[in-house]
Amino acid sequence: MSTTTTAIPDQKKVGMVSLGCPKALVDSERILTRLRADGYAMSPDYAGADVVLVNTCGFLDSAKEESLQAIGEAIAENGRVIVTGCMGEEADAIRAAHPQVLAVTGAHQYEQVVDAVHTHAPPSQGPYVDLIPQPDIKLTPRHYSYLKISEGCNHSCAFCIIPDLRGKLASRRIDAVLREAEKLVAAGTKELLVISQDTSAYGVDTRHEERLWKGNPVRAHMTDLARELGQLDIGGGTPPWVRLHYVYPYPHVDAVIPLMAEGLLTPYLDIPFQHASPKVLRAMRRPANEAKVLERLKGWREICPEIAIRSSFVVGFPGETEDDFKYLLDWLEEAQLDRVGAFRFEPVEGARANALPDPVPEEIKEERYARVMEVTERISAAKLAAKVGRNIPVIIDEVGEPDEDGDVGATGRSEADAPEIDGAVYLRNVPQGLAQGDIVTVSIEDSDAHDLFGVVIE
Repeated sequence: MSTTTTAIPDQKKVGMVSLGCPKALVDSERILTRLRADGYAMSPDYAGADVVLVNTCGFLDSAKEESLQAIGEAIAENGRVIVTGCMGEEADAIRAAHPQVLAVTGAHQYEQVVDAVHTHAPPSQGPYVDLIPQPDIKLTPRHYSYLKISEGCNHSCAFCIIPDLRGKLASRRIDAVLREAEKLVAAGTKELLVISQDTSAYGVDTRHEERLWKGNPVRAHMTDLARELGQLDIGGGTPPWVRLHYVYPYPHVDAVIPLMAEGLLTPYLDIPFQHASPKVLRAMRRPANEAKVLERLKGWREICPEIAIRSSFVVGFPGETEDDFKYLLDWLEEAQLDRVGAFRFEPVEGARANALPDPVPEEIKEERYARVMEVTERISAAKLAAKVGRNIPVIIDEVGEPDEDGDVGATGRSEADAPEIDGAVYLRNVPQGLAQGDIVTVSIEDSDAHDLFGVVIE
């Protein structure tokens, strides 16, 4: 989001490196918004920053290694580094690798991060007043925004340490969430991506307390939240795209499917199934209800034929046998999910799964990963091929500059595609005036295993 600020002599500047999931990106936006209110400017590079913040990820060992590398790069390029985020809970490990860091704070510890910046790069003056109102800092393009509705998680999955890093479920007030969403839409957001560690558990910790919103009581509940978000207006009576992420398939999720059929919600659900074998799911400490899930998927598609289901799966979990893996492949064939990501199991320091017997050798993990990706890519290719010849709504993410032949490229996403993680729609024509954030109708001409290709219907 573009901003205009009054120049301040000797204004201190802060750089930011944000790693990990969209939830961490929202934390980064909040931190930078608070720092700007305190008189800091944002630096787009290391060289211009008085201090650099590195918001780390600590979910997997590979993510921790990436975080340590990012800290090292920031130290080499700038030298004045403050570390925050999930890996911030492991301050000793960070300081052992990089003793030069100025301070280390944990996940969503906003006040501590701001205090550390104040200590090591004191602002030139106190909070300043600008004649032009300052919008919140966004690290995503103007036309889509992540809307975080809660922190933490009440699950105790054997492979995960998120509750240790971010605590138990703590839901935001429903009126605060809706005010933020309304503000984002007023500022130009066309797509709201609802995120948390467990979106379908929203409000459980507050017993789904009611708050007044525009004079009416609204519960802190996923269904009420989804309905209210779908009634916002991006102009001309058009609702924003509202996309639900990290949804566990609890029974009450069934109630949001009719909202998709009505057009209040984007017909898309991101559900972290993780596996299908009942034995593996029990070892993971996940619900082992794969058969009922298949029945519900069928029911959802009957209500809303356009619904796209995305999920992620772990292969090579300790104790996973060839029979367990084949069970997963058979389940995927029957489930026909639209978008699938797969991960090879990695031990995470502090996770209960580390103590489980029968670890799967790395070469078998690789072989199973390749097999599951072959199945899911084939399913994806068939589903995308079925869209050829259809006209579908597409949100524009990027309009490029003319190339040497004078052609202008543009890229967008269908309702079945979340930013960064799913596919794209590549446009073969760019009508004059087409801009980022426009929602247009596209005639689909071709497809491959991941993406669609078509022309805008002018």
